Amino acid sequence: MAYEDMTVAELKEVLREQGLPVSGKKADLIARLNDSASETPPTEPAEEAPEAEEEQEEEFYEEEGDYEDWEDDFHTARQKPVLDDSTKAALEMRASQSKKQPSFRRQEWFRYRRLSKTGYRKPKGKDSKMRMNRKYRSPMARVGYGKVASARGLHPSGFEEVLVHNIDELDGIDPERQAVRIGSSVGNRKRSRIHDRADDLGLRVLNRRPIERKGDIR
Repeated sequence: MAYEDMTVAELKEVLREQGLPVSGKKADLIARLNDSASETPPTEPAEEAPEAEEEQEEEFYEEEGDYEDWEDDFHTARQKPVLDDSTKAALEMRASQSKKQPSFRRQEWFRYRRLSKTGYRKPKGKDSKMRMNRKYRSPMARVGYGKVASARGLHPSGFEEVLVHNIDELDGIDPERQAVRIGSSVGNRKRSRIHDRADDLGLRVLNRRPIERKGDIR
């Protein structure tokens, strides 16, 4: 099996099926699979199918379309972080708290359309009804709405986000606890290189987007 052509997510899925650890870079995962394949005894070759079945399979792929295009659209699972029980419980508690939290809106957001499009701002007016907690006014952000401190700053998946702007900043990132978020000012040429380097290191890119590679972006 050509493990070099597989993605990091596919390699980790194969390792989980064989009961092997999934930590490390892509090269480590491939070496681990090759070692396990060399240790397993060879299995007996399966009986050859009749020629009629082979012809039916070929006709099936011809009718459905190009098999390679279908294989490219196959869904692959995203990398998951390695979390302890306390962190998982903190993330679940934070998710349940977020469902109960009201949406904080700016003062007079219902009266002026331009205010409804802006974020929350603390009311400071002397006669502000929102500041005086009058009825039928939007709630204000307070200390009591804070979330679990141990899960603060973590991505909903559990990863710790690391902002990067070039390939060199990917070195030293732990693929089991940290994930990559590419800066908004990074262009497609540099972004595509970061995608390739992150795949080699087994890192998850949180804001990955499809890039049409042509010309010098290849």
